[in-house]
Amino acid sequence: MSSTPLPAAIGALIRPPALTLLQIAVAASTGPDGEVDAETLALMARQVEEGLLDPLSPAEAWPALAEGLMAAAPSRMLRVLRACGALGRLLPELEALFGVPQSADDPPSVDLGEHVLRCVDEAARQQAPLAVRCALLLCQVGKADSPPEHLPFHYRHMERGLPRIHAIAGRLGLPADCVDLAVLALHELERVHRATEMRAGSLVAMLERVDAFARPGRFNDLLAVCACDYRAYPGRATRSYPKAVLLQRAAQACAGLGEADTASDALREARALAVAEALGSARWGD
Repeated sequence: MSSTPLPAAIGALIRPPALTLLQIAVAASTGPDGEVDAETLALMARQVEEGLLDPLSPAEAWPALAEGLMAAAPSRMLRVLRACGALGRLLPELEALFGVPQSADDPPSVDLGEHVLRCVDEAARQQAPLAVRCALLLCQVGKADSPPEHLPFHYRHMERGLPRIHAIAGRLGLPADCVDLAVLALHELERVHRATEMRAGSLVAMLERVDAFARPGRFNDLLAVCACDYRAYPGRATRSYPKAVLLQRAAQACAGLGEADTASDALREARALAVAEALGSARWGD
């Protein structure tokens, strides 16, 4: 006898309770008001405390998390999960970022966890793909335990962040492109933010390092991550991001110079000359 799909109502009845809890959080990111009433939230918190999520493997949770990340307001899902204690069970590395200061302009520091929430919402406003949203969620996780005497700066956070990203990817079963972009953003986000300070040779070295010529799609995704991170800081929501423009112009200046996946000294010099000529002596703002 051939099997037929269960009706949605029956499927809901047999859904594990832990997934129902996650779906309530996801609904907050997609609904018109994004609210979960206090009574429901209290019940969710009690269920988490009583171990409702314990039988659920993180990989089983990923489809719901991905659905919420791709919604119009991903931060709503993450706030609900945090309020009921589920975020700390599923993504303790992200939970640990709340309360950690991150250097900024005005004010001089921001809460890093809140900054990440603003980042994913900005990615949603830009209709960015899942890999961009996932990278924004993960690329700061090495900053949770920066030495207190250095805060709000986070020296050597990449060394701490890399194994954490891979640990999260292993637990949740993240798609390879999400992991790849998260690791790339971990290493390059702050360097891209400094691109306007670089000379032509350094710009070419960055373009080669991020594989911009052979993988232009991933390069554009990296620039999207950096632009969302930039605009998530207070006062920048409507500002342009000239670093992306600069790097795109630099990449375009190198078009047709050698094979995309090669980088000899002669080719690197030719690319640097082309970038210098294309950009001229123009000064780039922040």
